[in-house]
Amino acid sequence: MKITGNTIPITGGTSGIGRGLAVRLHEEGNKVIVAGRREELLDEITAQRPGIDALVLDVADPDSIARARETAATSHPKLNVLVDNAGIMLRENLLDPADLSIAEDHVTVNLLGTIRVTYAFLPLLIGKDDAAVMNITSALAFVPLPITPTYNATEAALRSFSASLRVQLAGADAGVQVIEVAPPGVRTTLLGQQDSPNSMPLDEFLAETLGLLREQPDAKELVVERAEFVRYAEANGAYDQALAMLSGA
Repeated sequence: MKITGNTIPITGGTSGIGRGLAVRLHEEGNKVIVAGRREELLDEITAQRPGIDALVLDVADPDSIARARETAATSHPKLNVLVDNAGIMLRENLLDPADLSIAEDHVTVNLLGTIRVTYAFLPLLIGKDDAAVMNITSALAFVPLPITPTYNATEAALRSFSASLRVQLAGADAGVQVIEVAPPGVRTTLLGQQDSPNSMPLDEFLAETLGLLREQPDAKELVVERAEFVRYAEANGAYDQALAMLSGA
């Protein structure tokens, strides 16, 4: 994926990593469309960052996805990159029947939301120059954080989905790159990590990730150094150690 000159909708772009990516990619010379369900936050971002556009999109609502797709196709015909970032991360007690609804919400938002958005927007990318799909997953796709079991499962599923998408697009000679970004814990409001000393500062994560993208434009996966221990734990024979570490987090 080239670092500049793209037209990029970013789901979940009103906060955290999504908002940070929107700002950084806009500064790099891309046309960025921040997509989210809360119009007041979309208005705030576009007022603060002239040149960034907004798109109302609730990834949990198929009708909202369809409307957003039609709006984007009309208003941004040069759209060539999709960043799937929207997601939730909540604590979940598997011994409490009431938490089943939390598990279901994770599947609806994180997994089905990303799949539905990909199905909707992918036809807009095919045939465009430098087309790409960037899926933001998590290092927890490789070793789970036990207090967020369904979150971890959805991220592992998205990693698998991304791999299949990459192979199918290559087989069809569609000209669409698929990139997975697997962050560590980052200081955002996701799971209340904004002040956590154990989480990576957001600015550092964004700078390192975009640096990797600049150095490796053809990369299939971007993993910052801080995520490497968990990402490669199983391959390095350190899975049990990583799980024990996350179990005590």
